[in-house]
Amino acid sequence: MQDSTTAASGFVLEDVPHLSDYIPHLPTYPDPLQDNPSYSVVAQYYVNVDDTIAQQIIVHKNSPRGTHFRRAGPAQKVYFDSEEVHACIVTCGGLCPGLNTVIREIVCGLYHMYGVHRVLGIQGGYPGFYSRNTVPLTPKVVNDIHKRGGTILGTSYGGHDTSKIVDSIEDRGINQVYILGGYGTQYEAAMIYEEVRRRGLKVAVVGIPKTIDNDIPVIDKSIGFDTAVEEAQRAISSAHVEAESAENGIGVVKLMGRYSGFIAMYATLASRDVDCCLIPESPFYMEGPGGLLEFIERRLKEQGHMVIVIAEGAGQEFLSGHPPIVNKQEASADQLLPDVGLWLSQKIKDHFAKCQKMPINLKYIDPTYMIRAIPSNASDNVFCTLLAQSAVHGAMAGYTGFTVGPVNGRNCYIPFHLINEGEKRVVITDRMWARLLSSTHQPSFLNPKDSTAVREEITEPEIAY
Repeated sequence: MQDSTTAASGFVLEDVPHLSDYIPHLPTYPDPLQDNPSYSVVAQYYVNVDDTIAQQIIVHKNSPRGTHFRRAGPAQKVYFDSEEVHACIVTCGGLCPGLNTVIREIVCGLYHMYGVHRVLGIQGGYPGFYSRNTVPLTPKVVNDIHKRGGTILGTSYGGHDTSKIVDSIEDRGINQVYILGGYGTQYEAAMIYEEVRRRGLKVAVVGIPKTIDNDIPVIDKSIGFDTAVEEAQRAISSAHVEAESAENGIGVVKLMGRYSGFIAMYATLASRDVDCCLIPESPFYMEGPGGLLEFIERRLKEQGHMVIVIAEGAGQEFLSGHPPIVNKQEASADQLLPDVGLWLSQKIKDHFAKCQKMPINLKYIDPTYMIRAIPSNASDNVFCTLLAQSAVHGAMAGYTGFTVGPVNGRNCYIPFHLINEGEKRVVITDRMWARLLSSTHQPSFLNPKDSTAVREEITEPEIAY
């Protein structure tokens, strides 16, 4: 683990490892970008070695300066000669929009910015390292892949064997490894870095955060999130049309969010057609005064229809020990969750059938695989481009054992150990969740005692969006 640097002013630099930390007397080379005509117009293209990005930008005047990260970008000196670079790219875990864009921009960045002509695609996730499934990647091969969903390299869950992967890296003469994946993948990437360092290999190991749930800590967002929110709105719009067109119509939409409800929250805020949003971070109860079923009855009486959005991880406490109501399950290393959307839909139908107060017409929509498989939108394409180029700059500058990502809108290099400390969650005591409650006019489903307990559990500072 890389130690952080603390100054008297309370300035803390969470720095990332460098190849020179364990390989002495490494030669350096002038950055090829200085001869690249595309960048000749830039007044100061190279980042200063002392440039840092603050993790917390809202501070009091007498506060310590706090945690900072190394700013991403091209360095004046690089630690790889372009002709010696043999890079590889691997995608792991589930699909999300933007994977092909990142692959394309890593390849094109290496080729066009640094003159690197040997880039290998590892097929099928981590097992591709030792099953010898590879494909050469060139700008021509990847030229149009950003227009497609999925990943041209294929992906898989699990199959991580650190020793065999590093053996393969060493045998192939690979010296830059770009790993696209979510929380678990970044943890395994850290293991690869540690083994590379233990063997004293000149290999830069770089993580690119990929999770549609946006639950990777420290960074503002990960690739595919903007596209997922945009596509989720289409499902919400369909549910709203169905609900509005029927007597006492109810549209239930289940969105991704195993532990974090960011997609559900942002899609709800963007849509404005949602009457109730349920996420893992905000407990709710079904029966009795103030419960969800009572709220549904009231909303149907008020407007004759309603739309409910539920994240896949919400309400799982109701289903523990319950016979799982599932669609086709993924062969994932992650815990398999019962389908809470189907369960909720059935509970609502059973309730109204039992009380016979009013007939309802309920439609359930699960757009999960439609969202995961689409190409990235314009916003994500630009984001993926900047992220990929930042990763390439970091590797060429000799940094390793890091994930690249935006902190307060600026890309920076973040040590693996911080990324792997736990999932990012929606803070239900901050302004963004309050804005959602104001939009949907749903109750918080928390009594004052529960709300106080939740506040006491929140240890991170409130972020005023």
